[in-house]
Amino acid sequence: MQKVRVPLTNFAFGEVSPSLYSRTDSPVYNQSAQRVKNFFIRSEGGVIKRSGLQNIYQFDTTINEAKIQQCRLLPFIFSDDERYIISLENAKVRVFQINAITGAVSLIQTITADVSSAALKFDHDFLHEYTYAQAGDVMFIAHQTFIPQQIVRTGLTTFQVESFQFDQKSDNKKVYQPYYPFQGAGVTLDSSATSGSGITLTTSSAYWDTTSPSKHIGTTVRYNGQEIEITGVTSSTVATGDILDALKIKLSPDSLRTNNGSTTVEVTLANHGMSVNDSITFSDCDTVGGIAISNLNGTRTVTGIISDDVFTFTAGGSSNDSALGGGTPSVTTHAPTTSWDEQSYSALRGFPAAVTFHENRLVFAGTLAQPDSIWFSKIASYYNFDVADAKDNESIHLTAAIGEIQQIRHIVSNRDLQIFAASAEMFVPAFQNQPITPTNAQVRRQTPFGSGFTRPQSIDGATIFVQKGGQIVREYLFSDSEAAYVANPISTISSHLIKSPIEMNTLYGALSRSESYVFVLNNDGTMAVFNSNRAEQRAGWVEFVTNGKFHSSVTIDDRVFVNVEYDLGDGTKKIILCEFDSTFNLDMAKTYSGSSGVFDVSADFNNGAVLKVVNGNNYIGEFTVSGGNINVSSVDASLSSAEIGYNFDVELKTNPIDAQVTNGPITGIPRGIGTVYLDLNNTLAAKVNNTALIIRNVTDDLSQQLAPFTGKKEFRLLGYNADPQITITQDAPLDLQVNGLVAELIF
Repeated sequence: MQKVRVPLTNFAFGEVSPSLYSRTDSPVYNQSAQRVKNFFIRSEGGVIKRSGLQNIYQFDTTINEAKIQQCRLLPFIFSDDERYIISLENAKVRVFQINAITGAVSLIQTITADVSSAALKFDHDFLHEYTYAQAGDVMFIAHQTFIPQQIVRTGLTTFQVESFQFDQKSDNKKVYQPYYPFQGAGVTLDSSATSGSGITLTTSSAYWDTTSPSKHIGTTVRYNGQEIEITGVTSSTVATGDILDALKIKLSPDSLRTNNGSTTVEVTLANHGMSVNDSITFSDCDTVGGIAISNLNGTRTVTGIISDDVFTFTAGGSSNDSALGGGTPSVTTHAPTTSWDEQSYSALRGFPAAVTFHENRLVFAGTLAQPDSIWFSKIASYYNFDVADAKDNESIHLTAAIGEIQQIRHIVSNRDLQIFAASAEMFVPAFQNQPITPTNAQVRRQTPFGSGFTRPQSIDGATIFVQKGGQIVREYLFSDSEAAYVANPISTISSHLIKSPIEMNTLYGALSRSESYVFVLNNDGTMAVFNSNRAEQRAGWVEFVTNGKFHSSVTIDDRVFVNVEYDLGDGTKKIILCEFDSTFNLDMAKTYSGSSGVFDVSADFNNGAVLKVVNGNNYIGEFTVSGGNINVSSVDASLSSAEIGYNFDVELKTNPIDAQVTNGPITGIPRGIGTVYLDLNNTLAAKVNNTALIIRNVTDDLSQQLAPFTGKKEFRLLGYNADPQITITQDAPLDLQVNGLVAELIF
């Protein structure tokens, strides 16, 4: 018989998937476990029981089991002292305020209609797909099915929801919105007049939406840059509209040409669409070839067509020189033209799927009709998306022309503007540390994996995203050695914990601890929690579960809030806003005041609910709600204050304990674990392979609070097994922290 001691000094790599159970040769093997349930991984490598969930607010929302998410929590950070939680629900928005002094969370407003008294656009069919970005007192929310929405803070305790509106000129005739030519090549638009209402718009081939009512109604088209609002659709080629400004085409400088002694003037206008005898009106002309302004400006008649880009008219006087010029004239006409386009965002063309802020610009991306387009606002002017004249501060329209059309799902402002599409990852680089401008903006393709709908998160210098298909999590990180972005998988060793995620949130280090975590909310209501330290090349996953379903989460500063679906005890299910709170060891828990061991819990639980009761460091027991009360008088009739809530299980189950001896590994050889030396910190309850930790001695005063244990405890175990393991659980919902252990193998 031989003995060998095997140290498990840390669990930094968390819970590993079954496919790695036999990888005893890997350095990960002795720094991971087969099961890590409801533990946080500490930066030192040990694990600590997760915080309990404090009950904050019970929603009145009826649970719809057919929907992925019942609600979506978002952070709203206005200032250091003014922090809020936004809860998006089906046609409802709730606003919770975090008290800057006490930290208490309270509901301050419920919004059921926007400022126009229309139904809210939010629908729990799509809650997990929404993207958002906040600046100051406005949060922008984007999805392809509705115009971007704004949640606007109007006062300390007041918010409103309104639709995004582009800036307009003071005369309300020009909207600073993006446009795009959706028509096919060579399709012309002909207006029946140059101004007025109810004019007829005719296209040379089918274009207008003929559904009833037409989705074109209310949209705007531009005829050579002049806007026309569509008021009706007669057929696929005929629509009616109101001209917002006269159909005037601004010509390029030197667009007029004269010949000495001739009254004929040649006009260069690309794709002019003119015909002989068309009546046109010139304005803003300047003298050219000696012809006076008065003989150029005014109503003229087209006398000849030289090409698609050049036509002629007769001036009111003869030229005395052959020349180019004419200033920057404009032509008022309604001739058929191929120079026309339509607003990019509408019910017909779709709305942006993604939104962020980057380099002091509001950025949208990925509509249904333009899935690979990105729009940047004018710098510091978030409602102006008019491309204008391409000055450095002007708006930008960029297309990810990288081969196949990509549906952009997320845009993230990080080192660069990072783009996550359905089949690829891209970025918009900054050149030589210069800001992005209309003249230098470009998209570069990097990796080919594709993203799902889960909003990416930044942690430890990388951007974490869920690959399409929902089974792999990757980190998007710029590699100096490769001078490019890479997208390495970070969930490989724990792939079984990734189950079609719908949400991710990041906790960037608590005030008292250095760890950062990513909370990945799965479609099945479980949560996979990721912790990494790039400097130490360490990363691990664990799983959080409760006796309900997680529906949403949000992190604000060092606090983590979750919406959880719980059964109140009699089959009634409600959504509860909770907070991970280290002062609690139970879920959906509160500190209740009572008398003589009787506590009224009827506001939170229904009869039949089975609850645990804890008094400080002492576990009182398990009780069932009856008559709206929890009665512990049979155990402690003097108890007047207690933590009451649902229990949650913890489990740390090691990989099979293996060792290398002179003849090689002892894998598969029947062996036993004689003794386990458990390194604990501030622990009140633990069991090792069902052997309970003894902290209290028989001589202790049982009326006093149990003192937590820190140090090493010895557990003697029995039995042989081909794959012996150590399982750490609890028989009481109290504090537990495991730094590591040493197992003595006997074989």
